[in-house]
Amino acid sequence: MTFDLLADRRLRPYDDGVDLLRSLRSGYAPRRQGSPPHLRPGGPSEESSPVPVNEDRQKFVYDFTEGNKDLKDLLGGKGANLAEMTNLGLPVPPGFTITTEACKVYLAEGQEPPALRDEVSGHLDALERRMGKKLGQTDDPLLVSVRSGAKFSMPGMMDTVLNIGLSDDSVTGLAAQAGDERFAWDSYRRLIQMFGKTVLGVDGELFEEALEETKHAKGVITDVELDAADLRGLVEEFKSIVARETGRDFPQDPREQMDLAIRAVFDSWNGERAKLYRRQERIPGDLGTAVNICSMVFGNLGPDSGTGVAFTRDPASGHQGVYGDYLQNAQGEDVVAGIRNTVPLAELEELDKASYDQLMQIMETLETHYRDLCDIEFTIERGKLWMLQTRVGKRTAGAAFRIATQLVDQGLISEAEALQRVTGAQLAQLMFPRFDEKAKAEMLGRGIAASPGAAVGKAVFDSYTAVKWSRSGEKVILVRRETNPDDLNGMIAAEGILTSRGGKTSHAAVVARGMGKTCVCGAEELDVDTKRRRMVAPDGTVIEEGDVISIDGSSGKVYLGEVPVVPSPVVEYFEGRMHAGADDADGLVQAVHRMMAFADRMRRLRVRANADNAEDASRARRFGAQGIGLCRTEHMFLGERRELVERLILADTASERDQALGALMPLQKTDFVELFEAMDGLPVTVRLLDPPLHEFLPDITELSVRVALAESRQEPHENDLRLLQAVHKLHEQNPMLGLRGVRLGLVIPGLFAMQVRAIAEAAAERRNAKGDPRAEIMIPLVGTVQELEIVREEAERVIAEVEQAHGVRLGLTLGTMIELPRAALTAGQIAEAAEFFSFGTNDLTQTVWGFSRDDVEASFFTAYLEKGIFGVSPFETIDRDGVGSLVRAAAEAGRATRPDLKLGVCGEHGGDPESVHFFHEVGLDYVSCSPFRVPVARLEAGRAAALATGSDSR
Repeated sequence: MTFDLLADRRLRPYDDGVDLLRSLRSGYAPRRQGSPPHLRPGGPSEESSPVPVNEDRQKFVYDFTEGNKDLKDLLGGKGANLAEMTNLGLPVPPGFTITTEACKVYLAEGQEPPALRDEVSGHLDALERRMGKKLGQTDDPLLVSVRSGAKFSMPGMMDTVLNIGLSDDSVTGLAAQAGDERFAWDSYRRLIQMFGKTVLGVDGELFEEALEETKHAKGVITDVELDAADLRGLVEEFKSIVARETGRDFPQDPREQMDLAIRAVFDSWNGERAKLYRRQERIPGDLGTAVNICSMVFGNLGPDSGTGVAFTRDPASGHQGVYGDYLQNAQGEDVVAGIRNTVPLAELEELDKASYDQLMQIMETLETHYRDLCDIEFTIERGKLWMLQTRVGKRTAGAAFRIATQLVDQGLISEAEALQRVTGAQLAQLMFPRFDEKAKAEMLGRGIAASPGAAVGKAVFDSYTAVKWSRSGEKVILVRRETNPDDLNGMIAAEGILTSRGGKTSHAAVVARGMGKTCVCGAEELDVDTKRRRMVAPDGTVIEEGDVISIDGSSGKVYLGEVPVVPSPVVEYFEGRMHAGADDADGLVQAVHRMMAFADRMRRLRVRANADNAEDASRARRFGAQGIGLCRTEHMFLGERRELVERLILADTASERDQALGALMPLQKTDFVELFEAMDGLPVTVRLLDPPLHEFLPDITELSVRVALAESRQEPHENDLRLLQAVHKLHEQNPMLGLRGVRLGLVIPGLFAMQVRAIAEAAAERRNAKGDPRAEIMIPLVGTVQELEIVREEAERVIAEVEQAHGVRLGLTLGTMIELPRAALTAGQIAEAAEFFSFGTNDLTQTVWGFSRDDVEASFFTAYLEKGIFGVSPFETIDRDGVGSLVRAAAEAGRATRPDLKLGVCGEHGGDPESVHFFHEVGLDYVSCSPFRVPVARLEAGRAAALATGSDSR
């Protein structure tokens, strides 16, 4: 099997940006167009004034013989693993590593540590003695590579320079020593090309154009067909490009070459590629990179030489076998650049059986030693195998699960360690259907990937049409500028949701994730015109209602027409439609099944689901939910019931209010009866009415227009006028901080009592039917214990009445949401009246940060991410320092007052992998999330427990 090395060089869209901010604050300017920092006037140089680092003469350079694989923080992944392979007695070219600490000093101070030059000189002298030749000597020069190596693998994201030490004088000595003039001039042109682009900042296209012109003039296709004379001429052309573009000649001093290359590698930590990659991979920006100085071995010395990459298992599937690529007569960058076609690694056996057999033995040694899939880079120099790098290899989500279970079966790792080899993000990837990557598709635009999956359907621009067409058997995509609670029916009917506004925590995104619907939000480049029922793409393509579109909730891409999708067998397994092992030829479902079993045995956190109806509750239970952590009763007041809520809110008299409550009571009770039946024997936390009034009232602008038109036409409008007056009276500038939650229950007499009675009546009915309802009543938006005490007193009275009337003991508990900073800060007081806390981290994040989650993601979050203010949206992953501190403090204060206080979380963070680990650390009892995220939360809860045992976390 051939794999594509370029796949590891993808650019990614997130970074913490701490590196950039720190550099700017310290006066260090990150690399831009023009002179790199290490060449800029006033920048680092050998003549820079020494800046003391510390009094203890910190060690900044380690020989490969001095380190080991556990020193990744100091030596970077590459340096640590080169040291480990050296210790194992594997054929590693001699060399040394400059530590990440040296890089940190360089980036912070604008120059290397004063001791670094002397340390490098000492290790270079030792290397020269060992190799029996000196760097750049004219008769038989020592050449070295200068390569980056951060703690975490960042393949292709930072800089490397090969063949350091070649010059106009030493190139002839290399030719004589190798007995190959072409090889020497090829190595020299490679050095100038890499050095010019990487170190001197010359546009790489200029070198490529010169190379292409030389090949064209020669009438050949590949660079291998160029002879020594061609390459000698190309060297002169490359040197001319350097002089013209930089105003200086290519440096002939080999030590200057090495020093400038070291600084360039340090600078590349802050390069755009590296920052983009770190954003995606959540790699901290303050780690810095190590630099590895390694004696060169050459794969471009003829047909008995070559270079390649090998994997101990297939990184795409996880299956064992011989996987990798090999390229004869080439250096490593030729494989990565794809300038010539490689051959499958298995063919090396025919080309050089001795090297092949040795490589297979080394691969087995490394996988057994590292107890994981290993990614290996190697070079063969005239029949001699050299190991240039190994690391725990990147893999697909499916391969990760298969490999983890395989290693358990082989006795190499424990179940706890296996859990550290997979992630919730990988499981999520396996759960959602995807578009067929082989299919051709025309992209219309791109938005925010809000809810994963692949959806295809006809574009519709309102919920009524979505429901109507869906009932007729049509698959539809609901396209809106933004959604609101009234769109719920359309969202349920649609295959997916596309909005031109909003972010990952907008209404569309949150509801879509809860339903497992594919959703793309904030596609601002698409002009959505709901009145004309059309959408216009940036290139002018017009999508009319009824035109088929496809949306990818994993990438945010929107396509014209139908893109074929591939279903997920993992979801079929969780839904109970596929048994582990059945129709599972590649073993993926079985691997997922086993890893989930590992997680469930190990985790301490229980996992509940957010569900508002029996259907969602049943699905959640199939997905492994251990109860309902959040039932949002406001979703029970939509549709045909909205009119009743409107009557309740606008009631002028107690009689009108009681009539509205009386009409709502049996409807609420029926909802709860169904929900308690679906979750029989498991806890169900019911949140009393929470949303602001404006969500249940007519839009003030539309209503004003309606009244104005009626008046101009002299049409009857008394009801609309009365309604408008009431809406004006209740209008709020900021409804999210206004009359909602517990405040609504206190202001509208009987509202919460009606809901509590409905819950109690439903529980009593279920109890008398020999069921086991376990209802928990949650009061939202509490800011002071007095609010909770008033509602609790009324609720207990209602519950007692129902218990007496039905002759049952219900055992209902009452608690509150902690979603305001004041509630968190006074949690000890609030715990006196609460039997449980459920942290509403969505609103807590809003109120702590002063953000409106429906607005900020689309307006300025992108800029905040790019500037490094955020590493990730605080609505996506919990802000440990701010919001997290309040959660921790509230949990401790609450349990100090009430030791048996039950603690949970029901915000969106309950299904976020990183946040689940935080909730485990804080000591919560459970997390609650949307049904489709329950397996992810279960897995991450198990991983959190496994990590706490001290198992390796690779």
